Amino acid sequence: MTHEEMLLERLIDLAIAEDIADGDISSNAIIPQSEKAVATMTMKADGVISGMEVARRVFERFDTVTWTPYVADGDTVKRGQTILQIEGSYRALLQAERLALNFLQRMSGIATMTARYAEAIAGTQVRLLDTRKTAPGMRITDKMAVRHGGGHNHRMGLYDMIMLKDNHVKIAGGITKAIESARRDLPLSIKLEVETSTLSQVEEAVQCGADIIMLDNMDNDTMKRAVELIAGRAKTEASGNMNLERIRSVAETGVDYISVGALTHSVTAMDISMNFLVAQ
Repeated sequence: MTHEEMLLERLIDLAIAEDIADGDISSNAIIPQSEKAVATMTMKADGVISGMEVARRVFERFDTVTWTPYVADGDTVKRGQTILQIEGSYRALLQAERLALNFLQRMSGIATMTARYAEAIAGTQVRLLDTRKTAPGMRITDKMAVRHGGGHNHRMGLYDMIMLKDNHVKIAGGITKAIESARRDLPLSIKLEVETSTLSQVEEAVQCGADIIMLDNMDNDTMKRAVELIAGRAKTEASGNMNLERIRSVAETGVDYISVGALTHSVTAMDISMNFLVAQ
């Protein structure tokens, strides 16, 4: 099992523990254990779907189900469209309903927002990145949703990439010393990115061999000058104060990546409904 798969399984475990605990006492009191049901999920808004596979895993924790999806993660869907049908124990479907919808609605909201940002920079060579500004414990699904929306994942956490930000640079005594310390203790296979806010810092980062240079909260003219200064000697990431209105002009400065925290920290969940019929 990979680290990501482990995180997803633990997340589903937690979701079940906080909602079900010792059992669904309402359903158990009313619905016979042998009762079967068929349920469908329907979109109540347009968007990009994400979370289908996660939802399937949730339902399969409660029962052996017949799972019939009509769309796949990453598909564009329309209001009124039925996205899946599922058949199984009535109790199990009710227990899994809210958990599955919570995943689907949040993930689809992220995928839909990501798709809007990706469309805004379509035709450029820029890669749209997410950040670590995710819901606690839900980073794995938040970042899955970004991919489904057409974006790309930045580092998963503090463990898989060197990111030297202003606080690291300050305590190390400057960009040069910070990069030298990081390179001394870690293998070259791990990418090193350093945050800069001025052109002089950009030049220093280039000279020290940074793999990626973050251009943090720079205006577009300064970013364009930074890209020209770097001249392909490192990759460039624009970060800070990104929105749909601005992102196209930032992409046109020539940066390689643009990171957008709003993809995951300002989520509007998609509206999706689940409707039941007693199986015949």
